[in-house]
Amino acid sequence: MSWRIIVISKRAKLDLQLGYMVVRSEEVTKVVLSEISTILIESTAVSLTTSLLAELTRRKIKVIFCDEKKNPSSELISYYGSHDTSNKIRKQIAWRKNTKEAVWTEIVTEKIRKQKELLEIMGKEEAELLSSYLKEIVWNDTTNREGHAAKVYFNALFGLDFTRTEDNNINAALNYGYSIILSTFTREIAATGYITQLGLFHDNMFNQFNLASDLMEPFRVLVDREVKQMKLDSFEHDEKMQLVNILNQEVSIDGRIQYVNNAIKIYCKSVFDALNDDDSSLVRFYRFEL
Repeated sequence: MSWRIIVISKRAKLDLQLGYMVVRSEEVTKVVLSEISTILIESTAVSLTTSLLAELTRRKIKVIFCDEKKNPSSELISYYGSHDTSNKIRKQIAWRKNTKEAVWTEIVTEKIRKQKELLEIMGKEEAELLSSYLKEIVWNDTTNREGHAAKVYFNALFGLDFTRTEDNNINAALNYGYSIILSTFTREIAATGYITQLGLFHDNMFNQFNLASDLMEPFRVLVDREVKQMKLDSFEHDEKMQLVNILNQEVSIDGRIQYVNNAIKIYCKSVFDALNDDDSSLVRFYRFEL
């Protein structure tokens, strides 16, 4: 099972050699491709051979490219993630509206529950208000308890003056962490053979990742928790690597301890099973490991 997250932060040339990715920089380093789950190319002074890119795509290894500010800007996604992609897409188009709404209701409920649990861990009294929102959730969250919970939640975490639109290190860290989680979900969706553009709730014509935006919601809390624990006097390379490492943290899912990277695979499969079998009870969520 792939597990390594490789970060390339300096000038380098990457190429393919007998099942290894060879990194040529001040030193030459070889990494077995079968061990790699994600490659984050943080520097714009990195060159890759097309043979390596083709092999990374074939092995469904997520590759994230950063811009000149070292923020994730794009990623490598294959045209065909699965041998039965055409069949998967037909199923996705045929997912029943009622089932999609049922699954989305489960996802939103779990997101608020995770936010409540984090506030409880931190001893915040606002957790009680989120508990009341959980009891008020209706079908497809038509009363937007998610939005109300988010305002209470972020103010409890980062202060009453905090807003998600402000330009500061906290929001920079949150956005960076969310982009890493989103990329992991797009990888899993594409690798399984589904289309990232067709979501359950998110339906923005300009969003290439509507489905990933839906599925990632309960996992945002992992980023929030990490950012809250960071000092963030600055937001540079070390802080970014701390957020990338969230994928290597452990959570409990389906009765077993898993890395977050693997938990996302298990969770996504359960969501697809729920949608294909018209049974929202099949969705499997993770639990915090304290």
